[in-house]
Amino acid sequence: MAEILIVDDSPTEIHVLTTMLTKHGFSVSSVSNGEDGIKAAKEKKPDLILMDVVMPGINGFQATRQLSKDTDTADIPVIIVTTKDQETDRVWGLRQGAKDYLTKPVAESELIEKINSLLN
Repeated sequence: MAEILIVDDSPTEIHVLTTMLTKHGFSVSSVSNGEDGIKAAKEKKPDLILMDVVMPGINGFQATRQLSKDTDTADIPVIIVTTKDQETDRVWGLRQGAKDYLTKPVAESELIEKINSLLN
């Protein structure tokens, strides 16, 4: 069972994503900010990370960049899941090391498809 780490400061968003993921057989853990996301990624070594962008402290772009540059976490794929829907945001997110970029609200089928393509 693949483990997915959700990094998002919205309890509602964490609940929605967790419900989608557990329904498809994923193990889910979550944290509410970028700093804790980096810490949890190093400790738990999840199979994949869903990263929000707009959070207090370190934002999702900064956290993704740190994870992708750290040899301990560079091999963990990150999908940015955010309300920021501008093309420049998408390009910037991918430049920080994200493997994919989805805008909220996320369609369940699309999310599961992207996760499966990165894990297989």
